[in-house]
Amino acid sequence: MSDEHIHRTRHCVDVDARPGVVYGLIADAVRWPLFFPPNVHVERLEFDGRAERLRMWARANGEVRSWISQRTQDPQERRITFRQTRPQAPVETMDGTWTVEERPGGTSRLTLLHTFTVAGDRPDDAAWVERACDTNSRAELGNIKRLAERWTRLDELVLSFEDSVRVNGPAELVYDFLYRVSDWPELLPHVSRLDLAEDTPGVQVMTMDTVTGDGSAHTTESVRVCFPHAGRIVYKQTATPALMEAHTGEWSVVPDATGVTVLAQHSVVLREEAIEAALGPGAGLGSARRYIREALGRNSTATLHLAKAHAESAIRVL
Repeated sequence: MSDEHIHRTRHCVDVDARPGVVYGLIADAVRWPLFFPPNVHVERLEFDGRAERLRMWARANGEVRSWISQRTQDPQERRITFRQTRPQAPVETMDGTWTVEERPGGTSRLTLLHTFTVAGDRPDDAAWVERACDTNSRAELGNIKRLAERWTRLDELVLSFEDSVRVNGPAELVYDFLYRVSDWPELLPHVSRLDLAEDTPGVQVMTMDTVTGDGSAHTTESVRVCFPHAGRIVYKQTATPALMEAHTGEWSVVPDATGVTVLAQHSVVLREEAIEAALGPGAGLGSARRYIREALGRNSTATLHLAKAHAESAIRVL
């Protein structure tokens, strides 16, 4: 491979946080969908404490792309190298490095390098990949900076919880209800409109209008990745209501000897600067955490109960 076919990008950001904090954020790739705007979902396939293999889904130039990466972590040097072992066209090869350097005063410089090739070195394809690398790298580094500089308060800003319902019916029918999201406006009282596209089987892109308990309406955009054989649907909201910087979640259908447990899991990063505008003067993180827990929990629990009714009524009819 000649040098003229190798394309390189470099992105840096200075962060007012300790290097170990910054390194910890890039090392924990499973949490990237919550912390990094472009990332939709990450499945860790293998990990021995140093080398790991990841299946990743992310938005690139408005499209949802997926690939498998091999990463090697070096916490002593605060360096992570990666290589896509199964890239998606037009990428032919892609590798790179994350590096965290300590700066004066205990601050950090984070550098992200990419090296890639495209099949046939077609200029349009190379420009597409370079644009995706630039847009996503800027978004990732910007959010790492924002999160690392609020590290001591991150536990207050992140909220994770789950709700569950027992179902006396087949797991397949429960999953079917959750998968057929295009039917939700007819079945779920809190969903007034839903537009769905599934250009790649199992990857759903949707825009949904929902109504909360206080009567306010919200429009959200989400990407869902469906795993029918595992009974799981994971999702990332790519456009969120005002109170949330980020929202990821999962629907899980878990059969056992006596029935099925269906779970709705949520993880949220709160947008602190929007709290008073949304909830009134004097409202703080505690109020926002309670409001989000109640609003998301109410809607997802309603969905779980309707999935339960769908599966159990089908059994009664049979």
